[in-house]
Amino acid sequence: MTPEKRAQAAVNALKKEYPEAICSLEARSPFELIVAARLAAQCTDARVNTITPALFEKYKTVEDFANAQVQDVEEIVRPCGFYHTKARDIIAMAQKLISDFGGELPQTIEELISLPGVGRKTANLICGDVFGQPAVVADTHLIRISNLLGLVDSKNPQKVEMQLRELLPSEESNDFCHRCVLHGRAVCIARRPQCPKCCLKDICAHAGSKDAE
Repeated sequence: MTPEKRAQAAVNALKKEYPEAICSLEARSPFELIVAARLAAQCTDARVNTITPALFEKYKTVEDFANAQVQDVEEIVRPCGFYHTKARDIIAMAQKLISDFGGELPQTIEELISLPGVGRKTANLICGDVFGQPAVVADTHLIRISNLLGLVDSKNPQKVEMQLRELLPSEESNDFCHRCVLHGRAVCIARRPQCPKCCLKDICAHAGSKDAE
């Protein structure tokens, strides 16, 4: 099976298994999504979702965040970990959005990664979920599953992103990433993938190897 055919087969299998390809971060606006994504670094989406309601109740607009005191934001986001850096980044991000982009999120990866605290993973999330562009959100689940499937041969997020952009149908790439997250939490679990009940087992290089459970 060629890598392209394997990628298409994986897309089809995951689409059938997880019809709703949704981001697990809860947000009511593009700006709330990028803030939630910054908080999710080295923190679970579930924990972020318990913290953002209070944050977004206190700070309702980009301008509110731009004018916020770092200590006040830190106090709310403390349970996310690395709260000093995250609070500073969120405020600086809001300030740069106002000064450079008229208070609106830019629509290119290059512009998005110019924002404090925003890397390619978050930039791809915004491009895909907000602006409907082809995107590859190279989070830990996608990297692990893509390697197990044999679609990529790297654990470097940017290399994985670029390799998958060559293989995945552009209109399916963003949803494929969300579905890999769902699958990684439910079945293809780190350190103990449940290969016998995996919807990808017939096309997965790992499932067909002696290392599979």
